[in-house]
Amino acid sequence: MENVIVTDVMTRDPVTISPDANLLECAKKMVKKKVSSLLLAEKKKLIGFISQGDILWALTKKSAGNLKNVKAIEISPKKIATIKPESTLTSAIEKMKKTKFERLPVIKDNKIIGIITAKDILNFNPEVYPEIEEFSKIRQESEKLKRIKEAEKRREGICEECGNHGILFKHHGILVCEVCMNSI
Repeated sequence: MENVIVTDVMTRDPVTISPDANLLECAKKMVKKKVSSLLLAEKKKLIGFISQGDILWALTKKSAGNLKNVKAIEISPKKIATIKPESTLTSAIEKMKKTKFERLPVIKDNKIIGIITAKDILNFNPEVYPEIEEFSKIRQESEKLKRIKEAEKRREGICEECGNHGILFKHHGILVCEVCMNSI
């Protein structure tokens, strides 16, 4: 795998869309092209990245889930991991593990020339499946930890200060409701 480079395995014509496209247009293009992500580009220059997960997030967070009013660039991550075409597959796998991204845009001279995905690598060399599976498990575990930390911040139950039922917050080792929290 040290002798195989990204250009040998990458998808050469990644699906792109304008950064000003709304999320409904993005979702329709993903369905039509049967992809799970789009590169936001202007004249082959990478501007951003949007995935199905980003659109689902917007559906739950934005008012009334109106996908026509949200531009793709508005929810695109600010930092995007990329890779050079001459990089080895081993370095691509390492970068995917480190960044927890399963897709890396391939950039040459500040222009998009392709995209490499974990699926591309697996199709080329199924023996790396354990490494890719480990990467997926790491991502899942880090997402679980985030959810657990959020749940620890808020719990529903009986306030240890006033005895009322509601959403509780941990304050100096006890669980208190919002009213008691503000009065302490």
